[in-house]
Amino acid sequence: MMNLFDVNWLAVVLGALAGFMVGGIWYGPIMGKKWMGAVGLSEEEIKEGNMAAIYGGAFAFSLLASWTLAHTFATYTVEWSATVKILTAFGVALGFIVPAIGTNYLFSQKSKTLFLIDAGYWLLFYIAMGAVHAWLG
Repeated sequence: MMNLFDVNWLAVVLGALAGFMVGGIWYGPIMGKKWMGAVGLSEEEIKEGNMAAIYGGAFAFSLLASWTLAHTFATYTVEWSATVKILTAFGVALGFIVPAIGTNYLFSQKSKTLFLIDAGYWLLFYIAMGAVHAWLG
């Protein structure tokens, strides 16, 4: 039986960092202004947030996601190819994350724009994280 902590910790941390960096780019220069409009926040309101708690919490969630992906890869006795790891990470986002946020956004009546921005982010997040796990795994 596999130990829950018997994973490639370098891949876990670097995978989390990769996803975190994707978020900085996605919600910064690429979709930042559209996202702010979609959630109804101004730059001033965003700056008023507790950035340490927001970024710290987001990185902690990134670590959890990366550890879970690493654990998934480590539970099988067959070595996965890099392509399969990346596609599996993408599949997790497409099959679990996107439907979950989509359902939440439907019931909370969020805009389709916000859904597409956030769903796009999560797909890219998991692709980046999967690529790091594939590279280091």
